[in-house]
Amino acid sequence: MSAPHVVVTGATGFAGSAVLRRLAAQAPQAVVRAVSRTPPATAHGVRWVDADLAAAESLRGVCDGADVLLSLASYIGPDAERCAAVNSAGTEALVAEARRAGVGRIVQLSTCAVYGPGPHRGQDIGELTPAPVSPASRSRLAGEEPVLEAGGLVLRAGLVLGTGDRWVVPALVDAFRRVPAGWGGGEGLASFVDVDDLARLIVAFALGGGSGGGSGSGDAAGASGVLHAHHPEPVRNRDLMTALAGHRVLPQRPAGDWPWPTCLDALAGTPGWVSERQFTLLARDHWYRADEAWRLAGIAPGPGPLARLGRAAQWYRERGGLVPG
Repeated sequence: MSAPHVVVTGATGFAGSAVLRRLAAQAPQAVVRAVSRTPPATAHGVRWVDADLAAAESLRGVCDGADVLLSLASYIGPDAERCAAVNSAGTEALVAEARRAGVGRIVQLSTCAVYGPGPHRGQDIGELTPAPVSPASRSRLAGEEPVLEAGGLVLRAGLVLGTGDRWVVPALVDAFRRVPAGWGGGEGLASFVDVDDLARLIVAFALGGGSGGGSGSGDAAGASGVLHAHHPEPVRNRDLMTALAGHRVLPQRPAGDWPWPTCLDALAGTPGWVSERQFTLLARDHWYRADEAWRLAGIAPGPGPLARLGRAAQWYRERGGLVPG
């Protein structure tokens, strides 16, 4: 069997760089073509291609000869025009190029933010109607359509943690600075995944699954449609904040519980970059069933994101609650 030829877009991003590391470790024989607007100076065994999803003409030929396309690039900032150009129109152009080149497998990374504000408590695919509220989530939902039309697989991930995370834990730090207490008792449950575990899942679906500590009995190669892609066990906010304090990412553990309305008042009354919508997403119930993805991939989900936090603690301590950028 010839070595698989894998194209990875968003290859310098948070998830994309983790996927490149996993491919190198798990499939060193694979031919990897990494697509980025800002390729690094050193190749590290990867063929780098300079292309931009917002410029369809730059995508011509990026999928030639490929067996698998991993569509991992996205823009999640506030610029609605760029969201549309990258996440929806850009993905559509990329998938069209993959289909022209005869790529047999397309896997796209999406987000559970497409479901909107919630609360959501343990629903599976098909039990929720997407209701995105931000330009980023609306455009990423639109970007799923060409992948599904091509018979590909869309992985909707929960909140992703790990070295390189510029959004989730920095937002928790900013919010805790403004609301230094247990948020509504700290009872909120949310779906999280460590970025390296997410990369294991993506690579399993790219290469056919059945390695990395699972039973090997999945059907990764045939998976299509939409799946949730995070750890099956949700994380309670109280436990996450305690773990962050234990790693000295937060200055202290939450000392007492504040009722939710008091938390919202404190957030609104103290300057910071986290919005009420983002705070609610982090602190209240937003969790989704994800057992099926791991079963189909034929791999084990691992011990969970709290057990992985120590590997990223230094990154988070250095970054603090800085505005993403």
